[in-house]
Order: sequence, then C-alpha cells, then structure tokens
Amino acid sequence: MKHLVILFISLFCLVSFAQVDPALAKEYYQKGDFEKALVLYKKLLKTSRSSPDYTLKVIECHQQLNQLKAAKEYIETQILQSWHPQFLVELGYNYQLQKKPKLASSNYDQALLIIEQQPEYVYGVGQRFESHSLLNQAIQAYEIGLAVAPNAAYYYQLAGLYAAQQNIEKMMERYLDYVQTSPPYMNQIMRLLADYISEDSRKPYNQLFKKVLLKKLQAAPDPLWNQWLGWLYVQQNEFSKAFIQEKAVYRRSPKSFQGLINLAVLANEQNAYEIALNIFEFIIQNATDTRLLILANCKLLELQLEIAKDSKIYPEINASYVELLDRYKLGQQSIELQLSYAQFLAFYDNKLDTASTFLKIALKENLPALTAAKLKMMLADVFVAQNKFNQALLYYTQIQLAVKNSPLAQQARFKVAKTSYYKGDFDWAETQLKVLKSSTSQLIANDALELKLLITDHKAIDSLYTALKRYAKADLLMTQKKPKEAILVLDSILENHKADPIIDQVLLFQAHVYESQKQYVKAASNYLLIIKNHKEEILIDDAYFYLAELYRTQLEDSEKAQHNYESIIFNHEDSIHFVEARRQYRILRGDLIN
Repeated sequence: MKHLVILFISLFCLVSFAQVDPALAKEYYQKGDFEKALVLYKKLLKTSRSSPDYTLKVIECHQQLNQLKAAKEYIETQILQSWHPQFLVELGYNYQLQKKPKLASSNYDQALLIIEQQPEYVYGVGQRFESHSLLNQAIQAYEIGLAVAPNAAYYYQLAGLYAAQQNIEKMMERYLDYVQTSPPYMNQIMRLLADYISEDSRKPYNQLFKKVLLKKLQAAPDPLWNQWLGWLYVQQNEFSKAFIQEKAVYRRSPKSFQGLINLAVLANEQNAYEIALNIFEFIIQNATDTRLLILANCKLLELQLEIAKDSKIYPEINASYVELLDRYKLGQQSIELQLSYAQFLAFYDNKLDTASTFLKIALKENLPALTAAKLKMMLADVFVAQNKFNQALLYYTQIQLAVKNSPLAQQARFKVAKTSYYKGDFDWAETQLKVLKSSTSQLIANDALELKLLITDHKAIDSLYTALKRYAKADLLMTQKKPKEAILVLDSILENHKADPIIDQVLLFQAHVYESQKQYVKAASNYLLIIKNHKEEILIDDAYFYLAELYRTQLEDSEKAQHNYESIIFNHEDSIHFVEARRQYRILRGDLIN
C-alpha cells in the first residue's frame, strides 16, 4: 500500500510538471513579468533538465530581477555540470552587470580560449555574446571559428555583426565570402546588399563595394567576382559594363548563357535596347543549343521591332523569320519561333489573315497537348484582334479542356472573360471572373478581381453599360495595337459621360496610353485631373504614384516627384505603391538606404 501511495504522488507531481506550458513562461518573460517566468522555467527544467534554452532563461530572469548573486551561483553550478563555455560568457556578463569589468573580461577571454581548442562550441559562444550585444567578442568568436574550423554560417553571422557596427566594408567582404562558400544563397545576399547600393555610381557605398570586389578579383580571380561586378553595374544602370563582366564569366565558364540572358532581359526592361541586342547577337554567335539559338533569334527580332517602331523594316524582319523557319522547321522544337512570328504578323505587320493561316498550318503538326494549346492561344488572340469573338471563345474553351488545371488553362479562362467583356457580354464575363478570383496564379487572380470590380461598379448605375461598352472598345483597340483610335474612344467617354463613375478609370487608362506614345505632358495632365476631381476614389494613390514616376523618369522634375511620393507615404499607407514610393522618396531626398 505504501508503495502505491508513493507511486501515486510521483505520478501526480509528474503530471503537475507536465502541465507547465512553455508558451506561458515565454509570454511572462516577454511581458517583463520575470518573477512568474522564473518560477515556470524552473519547473520546466525539472522535466527537461537538458534544455539549454530553459537554463539560460533562468539566468536571464535572475539578472532581470537584479538577483545577481543567485544568478552567479546558478551559472557556476552549470559550469561544473557541463563545462560549456557559453556559461563563462554568462558569468562574465553577470560580473559586467555588477560593474566588475576585469572579472567580466577574464571570463570572456576564457570562453574564447576554449573555442580555439574545441571549435564545436563556437556557435553557442558567439550567440551568447550576440544576445548581450557584446559585438566585439561575438566577432572574435566567429573569426576564431573561421580560423580553426571554417563554417559558411560564420561568414553570414559576421556580416550581420559588422553591419551592426557600421563596418560596411567588412560586412561586404563577409557576405561575399558567404556566397562563395554557399552559392545557392546568392540572390538572398543580393537583396541584402541592394539596400546599400544606389543607382549613382559616385555614392560611397557603390565605390566601396566596387573596391571590395576588385580586391577579391586581384587576390584570386574567380568568375563569381565578375558576376558580382556585373550585378553592381546593373544596379547603376551601366549595362554595357555589366555585359563586359558577363562575357568574362562566360569565357571562364562557357557551359551556361543564363547570366547573359538575364542581363539582356534586364537591359530590355530598362530600355537599354542596343545593349540587349548586342547580348543576343553574342549568344547567337556562341551558342550551339538549338532551343537557345531559336530563343535568342526571336528576342533579337522582337527587339529590332521595338527599337525601330517603323514599318519600313517589316519586310526585312519577315524575311528573317521565314529564313529561321526554313532552318528549324515547324514542330515542337520551334514553338517559340512560331509564336513570335505569329505575333509579328498579327500585331505589327497587321496581317491578321496571314497570321491565322500560318497558325492553322502549324497546328497540323503532331504536337504535344501543351504545345498545341500555346498555338491555339495565339490563334484565339488573333481572332479577338479580328473581332471574331465566337471563334476566339471556341479556341479558349478547347485549351481549358486540353490542359486542365494548368496555368495555361487558367489564362484561357481569363481570356474567355476578357473576350466576353470586349463583346459587351458583361454578365457572362462576371461569372467567369468570380471563379478566377481564387486562381492559383496571383497575377491572373489580381487581373480578374480588377476587371470584375470594373464591371460590378457600373452594373447598378447604368443597366445599358453605355460608358463601359465604350471603355471595353478602347481596351480592345489597345490589344489590337491601335493607341490613336483608343485615345479617341476614351475622349468620347470623357466628353459624353462626365457624370459616370468610370471617368477616373478612363483618365488613368488614357494616361497610360499617352505614356506608351511618349505624350508625357498629356499623361501628367490626366493624373492631375484624377488628383483634383477624384480624391475620394480608389485610384487616387495610383494617380499620385504614376505621376511621381513620370516626373522622376521622363519630365525630370524631382521636386514634384518627391511631393507626389510624399502624398502616398503620408496619406495612403495602405497603397500597394507605398514601399516603392517610400524608397524613391528617400533616394530623391538623399537618404542612405540601409
């Protein structure tokens, strides 16, 4: 009976301890209720004696309660039991709190001496120094670790510590060391360093980073440093210099053209068309992979169209496409070339019938379902441009059935809705858009929501959809690459439907069309009208942002740009443009972004 009673009491105690909630202890600690936290952490240690986190929390609670003697005794007990040097750091810090710097330093030094002999403790010691903001000692710990037992994680920790000390040169060096030992994290480190790098190559951090890279390049040539130099030049919009570096990377490691392709895409996005052309020409001269050669040739021709903006070159472009198709033939391998050629015929050369005939011939090849679906998508787009809406809808529906649940199928469903909207069948368009709001593609979901709101907002106001039909017509004209006609249709809405709630949307759309035609003053005028007359509407933050971008990039009025960015920062904190507006505002104001 006596044994049963003891067993019952033991079980009761065990259950009592087991009922201690670690989350509650943590909550008390975070709220600053250290007495309650201390009680709970001690109870937790009775069931989890090996938990270093609970042990350290007991020490910290004693210290927060100014129970430094109790903390010292507890730490010394831990030292005797485990000999882990992190407790020497804790003892040193306890002495520091008692204003005994010599004893503190002595214990810190002992901890550092131990990790020289036992590098497995480096991370634990470094972390304890960091937790007490002892940055110099933490740096010593990780530097010791690198010397005696190199570990890529130490580079990352050191970079953060040097950043905290504002030793930016050392921070940059250690981040680069980390990338050299851990290549998959290159993009992550680029994002971190981007906060220090400006578009202006004369800025101190830009020059410092270049100096660090050149030093590494001279000490031990490595394509990685050329790659980083290329990245720096891209941040500074110096694409020709970036191209030189990417060529150097390719010549040392000619297996991949990915860096060159990425650079060409970036140059194209920043309107550095000539550099993008040069890059694709370089790829064509050096590549042997057929798919890459096709892609590069397509991009080259598309860029030539973008640069020239002149129909006089269309016969030459057409001849180039025909020559490439003769070389690579129709079929799966040349799908990108076929799509590019059809795009040129339909939306540049305005040969819609020729484009649809070409695509129908291409579809006769024995093609995988996904490849055929891509060609059908382009053919349906051509039908939309020809105002053959029913034929377009038929093909979009076929795509949904052929490649169910794929991103292409979702895109086809959205185009069904968009085509119905062009036709003026707004009810059916709205039905499709409701489904697409939950699309797995965020871009399609956002576009679907935006179009649905446009329709819904005007449904109750005008049952005939008079203004909305005109707006859809202008939208279709832009799809057909007829901006001048689109502007005229939008003008008619502004003239004849002044009281319609669609007016702010019309002004914004027309401003974008003006910008595409380089009519920047007219675009600015539209944005200003939205700001003046539609302050309470949902598009007001868009107007401020696009006007600021226009002043910054085209009209070269940084003061007005700054004023409009400021309006978003202080009056529209929930805007999707808030982060970028704040960044550009700080750059214009001359802040160091870090």
